[in-house]
Amino acid sequence: MFLLRALIFLLSAALGLVVADLILPDFTIVWADWWGFVLCVVIFAILQSVLAPWIAKMAKRYAPALLGGIGIFSTLVALLIVVLLPVGGLRISGALTWVLAPVIVWVVTALATLLLPMLFVKKKVQATRA
Repeated sequence: MFLLRALIFLLSAALGLVVADLILPDFTIVWADWWGFVLCVVIFAILQSVLAPWIAKMAKRYAPALLGGIGIFSTLVALLIVVLLPVGGLRISGALTWVLAPVIVWVVTALATLLLPMLFVKKKVQATRA
């Protein structure tokens, strides 16, 4: 079950990054460096899973009014770290892109995290019935 959840989280992170790449001109996935992109997805997913609870704990303690934006803020921090790492699979430039990218990645990742398990369950139910 843990591996399935990890796979879903990795897929949702990849989907979020790809959608942002398709929508935002200054959000660039370097497809020629596909290994770099894979590393970016893995690092981004790990950072998200670690940063979200930590930032939520800090916000709860020091700024409770910010609790609603924890997901978007942790996405921004994870994107910033991934872009700064010398992995080379992701580039973000432009102030507007830095504002919009975390929102797009967060929304797509959240939706994918909700919808992907339904696809896996549906396939398993269909396989069981057959």
